[in-house]
Amino acid sequence: MLYASPAGRAPAGTRPLEGNASRARRLRTAPLAGLAVLAIAAVALATPSSNFSTVQISKGLFGEIDVKAKDEASHQVKLKTKGDSDVYIVENTVAPGGYSGWHYHPGPSLVTVKSGTATFYDGDDPTCTGHVFEAGTGVVDDSVDASHVHLLRNNGTVPLVTVTFQIVPAGAPRRIDAPDPGNCNS
Repeated sequence: MLYASPAGRAPAGTRPLEGNASRARRLRTAPLAGLAVLAIAAVALATPSSNFSTVQISKGLFGEIDVKAKDEASHQVKLKTKGDSDVYIVENTVAPGGYSGWHYHPGPSLVTVKSGTATFYDGDDPTCTGHVFEAGTGVVDDSVDASHVHLLRNNGTVPLVTVTFQIVPAGAPRRIDAPDPGNCNS
């Protein structure tokens, strides 16, 4: 079953106040404005990427998602959102020695390594140990706030290509750049 948000419909669970639609609109957009302020502040202190490019393959607006799937072999999938979401599919290409710069996302990402070898570094790891993922494997990136930043690096000798599925709050930036956490010499 597909879920979508009809254009112009208020997010589920919200109701405009009678006679005060503009106040209701401000209440719905205040959290996004807060994210925008954080994003602007992060850009001022951000660490730049190097030899890293992103191509947005698709973006779709979804209403609330509530999916529960279970097959006879005990495989289960649960996915639930509150409010509208933007769902992205992006392809990242990283040249040998290239990296993403420190950043986080306001929602989870499912990263598939299409080719090459990806090394992820977590900003809250005091040892800054790289987590290596070969082509054909994947990783769930759940660094959804500024306290858990990460960096993707290509430590290999061939280009690294990842394809990523991301769910973020509707209207929020897909990626938020962050300052170097100071504990990694990656």
